[in-house]
Amino acid sequence: MNLRRPIVGVAAALALAAGVLAWQSMATLEPAPEVSYTLLDGSTGSTAALKGKVVLVNFWATSCVTCVKEMPQIVATHNKFKDRNFETIAVAMSYDPPAYVSKFAQTRQLPFGVAIDNTGQIAERFGDVKLTPTTFLLDQQGRIVKRYVGEPDFAALHALVEDLLKKG
Repeated sequence: MNLRRPIVGVAAALALAAGVLAWQSMATLEPAPEVSYTLLDGSTGSTAALKGKVVLVNFWATSCVTCVKEMPQIVATHNKFKDRNFETIAVAMSYDPPAYVSKFAQTRQLPFGVAIDNTGQIAERFGDVKLTPTTFLLDQQGRIVKRYVGEPDFAALHALVEDLLKKG
């Protein structure tokens, strides 16, 4: 019986998988789209203005059960890192009634900027986001480091934010 072939086959498969993972990691470091937005308080901002910070961009809706469930964790993440060159922007989907978004942000005292994507342009520019929650983590150079569809593993997210802040 020749054990060499299965071992070579396994090694080749592992090397291929490692190559694919490395390629995926490199591929995710694409620049975030440059978008402008208006926050609930009337102030304006843009992703270009956020360069130099680690940024969490969370696409959500008041009608999304997972979004509502994860929002306290988004708040906790923001509060944990806000004094360390970290910013959070919550982008409400175009189909979410502005009055609902405003009331949600007010009653939960969201401590970060909340934008309403009235036209759907922000979601479109971020890769045509349709599913909520979808969250992007951007590095200080304005590149997309990670995209989460669904609720992130917040412990892993925090570790990644820590790593990015140390590199910055």
